[in-house]
Amino acid sequence: MKSRPRHGWRRAGGFTIVEMVVSVAIMMAVTGGIFALLNPAQGAFQAQPEVSDMQQRLRVGADAMYNDLLMAGAGPYAGSAVGPLGSYFATVLPFRRGDQSPDPPGAYETDRISLLYVPSGSSQMTTLAMADIGADIRVDAQPGCSDIDPLCGFKAGMMAIIFDDTGRYDTFRITGLMDSPAAVQHDGQPLSNAYGAGSRIAQIVAATYWLKIDALTKTYQLMRYDGFQTDVPVADNVVGLSFEYYGDPRPPVLRKPPTDPKGPWTSYGPKPPPLGVNDPADSWGEGANCIFTVEESQQVTRPELAELGSVTDPLVKLDSSRLTDGPWCPDGVFPARVDADLLRVRKIRVTLRVQVGLEAFRGTGELFARPGTSRGGERYVPDQEIKFDVTPRNLNLAR
Repeated sequence: MKSRPRHGWRRAGGFTIVEMVVSVAIMMAVTGGIFALLNPAQGAFQAQPEVSDMQQRLRVGADAMYNDLLMAGAGPYAGSAVGPLGSYFATVLPFRRGDQSPDPPGAYETDRISLLYVPSGSSQMTTLAMADIGADIRVDAQPGCSDIDPLCGFKAGMMAIIFDDTGRYDTFRITGLMDSPAAVQHDGQPLSNAYGAGSRIAQIVAATYWLKIDALTKTYQLMRYDGFQTDVPVADNVVGLSFEYYGDPRPPVLRKPPTDPKGPWTSYGPKPPPLGVNDPADSWGEGANCIFTVEESQQVTRPELAELGSVTDPLVKLDSSRLTDGPWCPDGVFPARVDADLLRVRKIRVTLRVQVGLEAFRGTGELFARPGTSRGGERYVPDQEIKFDVTPRNLNLAR
């Protein structure tokens, strides 16, 4: 006889609904925990390329400004005017100078700087007397220029500067050259001065760095202007740019009588005319200019350029009031006049700040110059800022 099962039926294999609900809940909790761990890593992974891009823009902007600032004030390397341009005029200016949208004379802006220097191995010559300010500039070839190239390497399209001992200067674009008689044709704009024989002409580099802000298009760029026609962006998403100036506390002094045929005549700045001689191009009077006056038949430094700070101070900060109150060099009516204290500049402190390009990685608060939409810490990419000092070597030769 067949045996019967102890129970009337056997349950088929499987899970109850309760068991299924519990297992799904456990699986979802574990999966959610895994994604919660992965999400910050994903945010950091997305932010890292943006951080690298910010650092690269900082490097590009800082390198560009450093290289130009280091050369500021470099003068001719041959001829009668060998030495820094600071022996004639200020070459570091706290405003935009040039043909396009220049700032007015005497301006002081913290977010822009202009500089001038003669590049290494540049072309340079002296001039013959000019007939008038709009005429071609007749030149006298320098020793060392070959007969094949009597114009010493000057070429059409080159940027050039003409200056003399008084501190007057003009920059211009060369539009043409003449061999007989040797002459340089400029871009048609009259010069500020009819330069006399013996004035110097040299190739020049002019640069203005400035911060472009266009809130409508959300454009924030470090720009470089060539002093003539072209502004080009150097770095994007630059949200902060400022310059501070530090100068020599000692006033300029005469090293040699102005009648000495060979300079440098001053510790810095343009030499005055000899005693008893009046420069007809200005109103300073006999034996005087923007940094020297005559007292008891002696040429002495103007009282406005007195010693700053202690004699033990290596450099002193030059604030806006110091750099905008005169006296004006070469005089108060010269179109490119500047405050005489700019001749003191020996160091520039630069502050450069950049932001991340995507608003999704910018939050609010002091860490961000321009707020964004980020609300999570793992997606915060704060602005980065760098400060560096530059002591232009051609402005520190006497130190």
